[in-house]
Amino acid sequence: MKRNDVEKVVLAYSGGLDTSVIVRWLIEEYGCEVVCFSADLGQGEELEPLNRKAVETGASKIYIEDLREEFVRDFVFPMLRANAVYEGRYLLGTSIARPLIAKEQIRIAGKEKADAVSHGATGKGNDQVRFELTYYALRPDIKVIAPWREWELGSRESLIAYAEKYGIPVPVTKAKPYSSDRNLLHISFEGGILEDPWAEPPEDMYVLSVSPEKAPDRPTYIEIDYEAGNPVALNGERMTPAALLAELNRIGGKNGIGRVDLVENRYVGMKSRGVYETPGGTILHAAHRAVESITLDREVLHIRDSLIPRYSELVYNGYWYSPERELLQKLVDESQLGVTGTARLKLYKGNCDVVGRKAEKSLFSPEFATFEEDTVYDQQDAEGFIKINSLRLRIRALTGL
Repeated sequence: MKRNDVEKVVLAYSGGLDTSVIVRWLIEEYGCEVVCFSADLGQGEELEPLNRKAVETGASKIYIEDLREEFVRDFVFPMLRANAVYEGRYLLGTSIARPLIAKEQIRIAGKEKADAVSHGATGKGNDQVRFELTYYALRPDIKVIAPWREWELGSRESLIAYAEKYGIPVPVTKAKPYSSDRNLLHISFEGGILEDPWAEPPEDMYVLSVSPEKAPDRPTYIEIDYEAGNPVALNGERMTPAALLAELNRIGGKNGIGRVDLVENRYVGMKSRGVYETPGGTILHAAHRAVESITLDREVLHIRDSLIPRYSELVYNGYWYSPERELLQKLVDESQLGVTGTARLKLYKGNCDVVGRKAEKSLFSPEFATFEEDTVYDQQDAEGFIKINSLRLRIRALTGL
């Protein structure tokens, strides 16, 4: 018996097995019209064939939107301005893509006068939270259909059987023994053979980078210019955000930069093992830190750094459109107004080393920092500074505590 509470649904659609089955499942279970939406975030796949595939599967239409520049400019760069890193290592490549996909999905739902949205995220992962928090933040009355939390199709085999039953084309290719997700910031791998945290990832799994052992035997030097905390030029050539990140992915990948293998804590409570390639993001993170080191006041830098774990958790857990993330972003962006300068980096066999930094309004003063004789700093002043700051320590020692 079909459910009658939904008339039209917008589905986040990739054209893979899961979402292809979901199109037909929504039609069969809800008797509703299905509109598909695919976002081009630089995943490097040909999206044009999805037009025909979506309609042949039962969708009334499909939107394929090029969101690459918006993704990097309005989502990746604000996050990089905050130096966001989850649990010390993860540069949040998948996490930051979800709020943009969901935002565009809600926009299309409004345009299509749809009363529901749907996604293919499972009930075990983080993506269901990220999608749905954004849905509700942008359209509180929207109905959300999460098939993985409703249907009885609990395995790949059952999905394939369902597809065969309804004549849904399933690609006849060798199945990857893991799942992957790619955009301009990174590519992630998880599940399958990676579920054993002791097993080393196979070399043929990697897409964006060569192994450090196979990287060139000579280092590559690059320079990145920043304005107000954002990278704007590579080796003196101004580029759009998406183009700059794509080129850094190419250069970084060639030098074996940006591989991460970690066990992380999912928001839903379990630990999971993820392997990531983030060549361009790794370079930009190091370069941004370098320019900040000579342009940010010490106390401002330390306050901002104290907020990195909280900011990163908000992105990871799906709270991009929350008042607390927006508040933190304002503080971060205020701190970045003077972060303008250039970083020089040396890329060599997986290493990304800062070897130079300069800025027109640098706070680094050779006159004060020199170990040679100077006329601007009276070293005798340090005696009183130390005595005042040691006062509480001396009193504590005198009381025998």
